[in-house]
Amino acid sequence: MDTTRERSQAARTAPDRAAVDPALPPTLRRNAPLVPTDSAASRSLAAVIAILTFLAGLCAGAAEIVASSAGQWQGTVAQEVTIQVRPAPGRDLDADIARADAIAKAEPGIAATRVFSKAEAERLLEPWLGSGLDLSDLPVPRLITLKLGDQSPDLKHLRAGLAEAMPGVASLDDHALWLQRLSTAANTFVGIGVGIVALVLVATGLAVAFATRGAMAGNREVVEVLHFVGADDDFIARAFQRRFFGLGLRGGIIG
Repeated sequence: MDTTRERSQAARTAPDRAAVDPALPPTLRRNAPLVPTDSAASRSLAAVIAILTFLAGLCAGAAEIVASSAGQWQGTVAQEVTIQVRPAPGRDLDADIARADAIAKAEPGIAATRVFSKAEAERLLEPWLGSGLDLSDLPVPRLITLKLGDQSPDLKHLRAGLAEAMPGVASLDDHALWLQRLSTAANTFVGIGVGIVALVLVATGLAVAFATRGAMAGNREVVEVLHFVGADDDFIARAFQRRFFGLGLRGGIIG
């Protein structure tokens, strides 16, 4: 009688010993997870997710920097226009520059003007022609930069006034073509960055999906036992989803 009671008590306390006995394998302890929580495959997947997340963040940051810088450049360039005065036979270049400067100052909406000297105009050609060249015999155009004020000037009227006063000598450049090319290049770079981020996210999702399928295939016996004891598909799927969601979240935070 006493022997039977002792056996029953030992059977009831066996699971408790399995839960606390560190000598038992983790899979035999009480409340052990259905999906292995620490394995070489899990650590490798977390590392892959971290690397992909880092690359996605790097591409997104680069695209954001380019977009912000391009916006600042466009804003700065859009606040200035340039008058180009070309040397012409039989004309006084300095007089033409002074006249073009006067016409620009008389236009409403022009906040300030700045006339480039001959040395400054020649220095602008150094990136293409090199330094140390004697450009005194070349008809180097002179430039006048106009800073726009708060009130937008009528550039068509200014362009027409310059063409009427100095036909074929003075021309107005509002940098519209350069701004368009800059905007196109920036938008292209940002689009490429967004596309790379999307591809990295898709690759991350595929890696997690294949890892989940591999884990389910590797734990086929566990899944079959759970089905045998009455667990439905949703219960098993939630167990794997929670495991790999936590794994992906950890890798994403590290990345």
